[in-house]
Amino acid sequence: MQRLSDFVLISQVVTFGNERAFGQLVSAHQEAVRRFLRRLTAGDVMLADDLAQETFIRAWQHLKDFRQLSGFETWLLRIAYRVFLDEKRKVKEDSLPERPIKEGAESFEPKSFLSLKDSASSKADDRFSLRHDLDLALSTLSETERTCVVLQCVEGQSIKEIVQITGMNENTIKSHLLRGKKNLANYLRKNGYNG
Repeated sequence: MQRLSDFVLISQVVTFGNERAFGQLVSAHQEAVRRFLRRLTAGDVMLADDLAQETFIRAWQHLKDFRQLSGFETWLLRIAYRVFLDEKRKVKEDSLPERPIKEGAESFEPKSFLSLKDSASSKADDRFSLRHDLDLALSTLSETERTCVVLQCVEGQSIKEIVQITGMNENTIKSHLLRGKKNLANYLRKNGYNG
């Protein structure tokens, strides 16, 4: 149903320049784009938001070129990936967080406040802590492993869609997924997650 809705909105934007329709497309897909970029930038929310904004600017500029050979979200994630690579080229290789986030990077430790909060907020803290741990684990992967794992496991993209987004060969993607998932599992196991 989302695909049909996207098609109608895209038609309105391309045919009539309808900014409101484009705003609806942004609303429907911005969370996936921001989440993908946040994970690619190893949790740098400000950079991810800047890159997401650039992604939607480019999408607006090139929407007439969208041929519907893939889903709209896949097309957006391809643009987001290119925006990320452009930013990485613009800034020196070492400037993007390609290394693990330091444990003390957060401004507070959620578990230290557990005794003061009710169970609902402690569940929110647990989700925050789990998300933070996952971001730490993802940041230990190489950029290509992280990209492939996030696209498949977080964004639910198929291998064929990952090929469209990244431009990598299907077997290369499978190798990065296998290695990335193994490295992720090893990191999580070493840090107290069993399963």
